[in-house]
Amino acid sequence: MRPSRITAATAVASMLLVSGAAGCSSDDSDGKQVVVIAADLNNSSPVDTAYARALQLRIEQINASGQLGDRVLQLRTTDNRNDPTASLRNINSFADDKTVAAVVTGTCDVCVVDAAKTINDKAVPTISLAASDEVTSPVAERQYVFKLGPNSADSSAALVNELTRARIPNVAVLYTSDLYGKGANTAFNQALDGTGIDVKGSRSVKPGAADIAQAVGTLTDSDPGALIILTPPDLAQQAAVDAKAADYQGKIYFDAASATDLFIPTAGVAAMNGSTLVFTQILAIDDVIATTPAKSSRKQWFRDYTSRYGSYSGVASFAADAADLVADAVARVGADRPRIREIIETSQVDGLSGPIRLTPDNHSGLMPQALTLLVARSGRWRLAS
Repeated sequence: MRPSRITAATAVASMLLVSGAAGCSSDDSDGKQVVVIAADLNNSSPVDTAYARALQLRIEQINASGQLGDRVLQLRTTDNRNDPTASLRNINSFADDKTVAAVVTGTCDVCVVDAAKTINDKAVPTISLAASDEVTSPVAERQYVFKLGPNSADSSAALVNELTRARIPNVAVLYTSDLYGKGANTAFNQALDGTGIDVKGSRSVKPGAADIAQAVGTLTDSDPGALIILTPPDLAQQAAVDAKAADYQGKIYFDAASATDLFIPTAGVAAMNGSTLVFTQILAIDDVIATTPAKSSRKQWFRDYTSRYGSYSGVASFAADAADLVADAVARVGADRPRIREIIETSQVDGLSGPIRLTPDNHSGLMPQALTLLVARSGRWRLAS
């Protein structure tokens, strides 16, 4: 196991905004071979904006470290508008550019699923940061696709363990009617098998729905012991606000896809206070004692990102780990895509997100041990323990 490399951030202070223009991690490549990490992201997504920022900062750090020798990484981003057709066009363009060593994709899970055959046929290593497990399953059809981020089964197992410990007798579940939400709901129900915890009701809502009060009200009317939220961050906060407005007095639990910024938006502070989130330690890194090199690296990354952008987004570590995986491969084999794929497929690192183990049979590498329980206190996330 080799620890993730951390270096001080470079002096470049400008903030990256996701755009169609090429972004460069160095003002001058100094005659070095330019190797591109391409990112297919959604401009309108705050989560994807955090991914872009993290990729830019991490690539600058990698270049400043000198670990690539006579090579230099550049970041190139395109806007997919959360549209699978636009995403496929972007990925095709990246694949046809021989300077592109690998692609990183953002929140659009169906974009990756729909592009999987093209990704394989054109042999372009792709690391998805989407929440759905389907982006890497089945592995036989996703040979060039990898995922960094919590798996639904692991997130659900952590939730159910806590529900069992807290002696919660029954729950109600809110989930989104997309690949991630449906998969997360299935994984959660499977994790409940044999626990004796009843599901009093479940409701699905559309991603990006403007009004979910009726669905939340229907669930809270059944007076469940806990309300389980399996949605992206914007809907998660709104669900908590709507539950409070409905005078719900029970516990609220969020799975890992609900995580976003270190500080909870003002509108959701009161509603989310005391709620529980399954996520990595990075959102509560101030509570973590740096007893290992990996933990020290995570604390340094947190400081670097916060210094650059003013606050911290919990998802940023996934994008930074993606950049590290690609950089480690590029340092060894340059822009040779098939060999980059082989290296990523057997990577074992203590990443900024936590332990990552990728194998030919498992292309979604974040280990269950990376997840912990966080509690909302005074407008931010803290370790539950």
